[in-house]
Amino acid sequence: MARIRPRERAAIIQSLRSGVTPRIGLEHIQVGRSREVKALIEDLDRIADGGSAFRLIIGDFGAGKSFFLQLVRYIALEKNLVVANADLAPDRRLHASGSQARNLYQELTHNLSTRAHPEGNAMQPLVERFITEHRQRAEREGREASALIEESLDSLCELVDGYDFAKVVSCYWKGFCEDRADLRSAAVRWLRGEYSTRSEAREDLGVRTIVDDANVYDHLKLLGRFCALSGCQGLLVNLDEMVNLYKLPSTRSRNANYEQILRILNDCLQGSAGHLGFLLGGTPEFLADERKGLYSYEALHSRLSENSFAQVANVVDYHSPILVLQNLSPEEMFVLLSNIRNVFALGRREGYLLPDEALAAFLRHCNDTVGEAYFKTPRNTVKAFVDLLSVLEQNPNLKWESLIGSVGIEKEEPPSLVTLGTGDNTHGGDDELTSFTL
Repeated sequence: MARIRPRERAAIIQSLRSGVTPRIGLEHIQVGRSREVKALIEDLDRIADGGSAFRLIIGDFGAGKSFFLQLVRYIALEKNLVVANADLAPDRRLHASGSQARNLYQELTHNLSTRAHPEGNAMQPLVERFITEHRQRAEREGREASALIEESLDSLCELVDGYDFAKVVSCYWKGFCEDRADLRSAAVRWLRGEYSTRSEAREDLGVRTIVDDANVYDHLKLLGRFCALSGCQGLLVNLDEMVNLYKLPSTRSRNANYEQILRILNDCLQGSAGHLGFLLGGTPEFLADERKGLYSYEALHSRLSENSFAQVANVVDYHSPILVLQNLSPEEMFVLLSNIRNVFALGRREGYLLPDEALAAFLRHCNDTVGEAYFKTPRNTVKAFVDLLSVLEQNPNLKWESLIGSVGIEKEEPPSLVTLGTGDNTHGGDDELTSFTL
């Protein structure tokens, strides 16, 4: 049994107690979702081959969207993809006129991660990797590095704003050769979307454009192509909390954002975007509410409609742009609690705070208190179990029999306006990679 480092243990426990997704140590608690994970691995392979991918990850509050996105992020990094993730918020949208879209781009580039820099802030290392890759290639081919870099960057010029993007990277190379930290810093600022005025960018870098609300998606396409030029396999963009678009009070603003989603969907499914993938996490009402959700936008409704043959057969189409997270089975919940128990014990069986019969008793208690909802949205069940283990850890004289059954588990009532059919609820038993969701 794999041992768990104290740092991982602390991060996992603190995250679970707060009801949020751990950023590290996912492999220690994953269980279930095997078919969904396999479907997303196929998407990642397609991105690495120069293609594109688009998925809507749909689930109720607490059903595990964020954990699933983090798990796919972890797998993407292992496959040498670059990952940018961000949560949408009132000040971060796909389309806006008051810098909300640029704020989203800045958040994405701030969280930009590679396998060597999984914690984020990987823009500068990515540019330096591009330079290093081309310098090494120039040495192998007996060519000038400057000529090879310029030749490689020329391929970006066919895209919108590609000329200025290439020029900024060239400025970084110039700053690298001349040991000018100011020029390198200015180039990274531009790539992160931190310039607010064109005049300042023109003065520092000699370019006439900056990242603004109107061209955020164009720069994500450029970034995906640049990741491939840097020796990585492509770019995966994870956007969570898409329900914030559903909450916009203005119909015009919602439709403008849905129009941007339509543009991304068309580009990805038609193959117009290369080395680029999008995962959008949202709730059932964000998708299926025909008054305010994606289905209210007719062009998206027709493209995202469910597979009628899969509905008739009561199965799940894992190749659909929509991936509805299936419920955890009772057996998977038991394995999940066992994994959390193992995290508390740092992977040492002799350090377990509860026997297996206590886990079964806890699950029965949850079922009697909450009902079947604890399989669908297990967040509160997990929080309660972590609280139980914490109390037993601090008070070794207490008996678990006196605690289980004495405390109620809060039932989470997500504000769902519609119900989506989730199809088949079976899970593969011998799959090599599985995940749990929070």
